[in-house]
Amino acid sequence: MIAAAEAAGLPPSAPLALVVKGEIFACSASARREGVARGLRVREAQARCPGLMVLPYDADLDHRAFEPVISAVEAIVPGAQLVRPGTLAVKARGPSRYYGGEVEAAEAVLDVVAAAHPAGQRTDGADGVVPPGVIARVGVADSLFAAEQLAKARMRGPEDVVRVVPPGRTREFLAPLPLSVLERPELTTVLRRLGIDTLGHFAALDAVEVRDRFGEDGERLHALSSGRDPRDVETRTPPPDLGGEIVFETALDRVDQIAFAFRQVADDIVGRLRAATLVTTAIRVEIGLEDVGVRERSWLHPRWFTASDIVDRVRWQIQGNGRTEGLEAAVESIRVEPESVDAMSRHEQGLWGTGSDERVHHGLSRVQSMVGHDGVLTARLTGGRMPGQRQVLVPWGDRPPGGEKAVAESVTLPWPGAIPGPAPSVVFPEPRPVVVIGPDGLSVEVDDRGAFTTPPVRFGIGEKPERTSPVSAWAGPWPVSERWWDSAARSLQRVQLVDEAGRAWLLVLVAHRWWAEAVYD
Repeated sequence: MIAAAEAAGLPPSAPLALVVKGEIFACSASARREGVARGLRVREAQARCPGLMVLPYDADLDHRAFEPVISAVEAIVPGAQLVRPGTLAVKARGPSRYYGGEVEAAEAVLDVVAAAHPAGQRTDGADGVVPPGVIARVGVADSLFAAEQLAKARMRGPEDVVRVVPPGRTREFLAPLPLSVLERPELTTVLRRLGIDTLGHFAALDAVEVRDRFGEDGERLHALSSGRDPRDVETRTPPPDLGGEIVFETALDRVDQIAFAFRQVADDIVGRLRAATLVTTAIRVEIGLEDVGVRERSWLHPRWFTASDIVDRVRWQIQGNGRTEGLEAAVESIRVEPESVDAMSRHEQGLWGTGSDERVHHGLSRVQSMVGHDGVLTARLTGGRMPGQRQVLVPWGDRPPGGEKAVAESVTLPWPGAIPGPAPSVVFPEPRPVVVIGPDGLSVEVDDRGAFTTPPVRFGIGEKPERTSPVSAWAGPWPVSERWWDSAARSLQRVQLVDEAGRAWLLVLVAHRWWAEAVYD
């Protein structure tokens, strides 16, 4: 909740709720004091707390905020399992032997969590009242479910941060807990109608009858209520550090010096990836600039990054818009992190290589390394009403704006007013001025009903062409009205026209002027 409040620019004490599919997923301590709880509909929560601020739940933000805590715990206790952001599970037997007891091991975990947590902040407790300095609680029990209920239970004071259920007494601890801790509203409603209000009452039922009545999910919940949790702690393998960083004692302001110094770091990154049988297809480059701060950018690759490719991206990012001198500021540090990795086996070459594709890739990459990132562009087909809008140029190796999926979906969308296929063979980067003349020698216009004022008989290229040619055929006009609802509205007429040489043209009439958009073969 603290991370979400900070991201939204709100104080930690603000009544805040995070929402998933119209229901409260999590809420702050101040919101809970007003009666807001997980699972409520948004309207009911706002009725209980009129000042409640609602934000969509961001799982990525939650995981990022909790990652330092996971790393801190894994540093002293091997084999931590992430249950959900905010909740970790570890096997207690090994740490309790090492630290001299379960309470001592729990206190060691609390110490490292406190060091990893941002200073001066509080973590909301179950009742919304947490003493200063208390930012975590530990529950120790025979089952994962019971340990989690221990950690969630209401706190009675600063000393109540470590709770231990002796071996064999898990069912006794769970018995008085309400059915709501199972987080199954449908099952809870049915059981309460039968006079069953606690986990102890539920556990007293016959397991076979529960399975026959409530199915496999009911059988599993019955086992949890009885203190029998079939789940075991699945240890998380910490991801290897595949990134690399270099810090310059004296900030450098020459691109060649920086690229030369970073070359070894790039080799080390690729070497660690190779040792893990991985390749990276996307990296994030962080450039620390003197008196400016950190500049970040993500880079993609059409295949995978080599050390030379990484150095090229660092150089391009430092140079900015292609300049080779006069950098924005001297460079103090560079860090590169792989953002997307894949198994090396998926990118292995065939026995005889990849033929022309391999040569094209190396050729374009070599040219790009010489002329810069934006020096080699590739065309992608996208959706659009006008022919010039149906192509987008992106640097070699980058994804188009919005991503591949968005571009592919835009092609299949309906585009009212678009000219049906076949598409023109040549689309001019900028429309060319032309003239379309009627029998009276005047420019052809389109009236309010969308019809020609006079049929087109001659056609010429240029604002004042030296000669015009007869028109052998034409089709249209077709009106196009774009953004009619605002001041950026544009209205035009489109015509297909064939000249005496048999060339077909796609023309548009905008504000009484004719333009050529494209040519058909």
